[in-house]
Amino acid sequence: MDPLFDEFLHVPARLSVVALLAPADWVDFAFLRDSIGTSDSALSKQVSALAAAGYVEVRKGQDKRTRRTSVRLTPTGRDAFQRHAAALERIVALAKTSAEQPAHDNPDPAPRPQT
Repeated sequence: MDPLFDEFLHVPARLSVVALLAPADWVDFAFLRDSIGTSDSALSKQVSALAAAGYVEVRKGQDKRTRRTSVRLTPTGRDAFQRHAAALERIVALAKTSAEQPAHDNPDPAPRPQT
């Protein structure tokens, strides 16, 4: 396994959150929820896990009568995302390279039974 691959961050919901936060500063919780297509409680659970890992910072405030929650990547989270993205790019590049090379292990594979 690539040492830059972050299994904690690779959870699809967490990876989606971090990917949305990467190009931004503070992002509204509702925007994250709607963009990912998840519930408040499911997103809250993932944001809490990311915050506990030091990957995101959460800011709660009030805008007139509405409570607002915003999230942003910490420097640690940004670095983890960049390293993880690089690891994924290497995995994809390796797969492409492997796919372009002819298979020499078994030049005449036996047909597989149909299901």
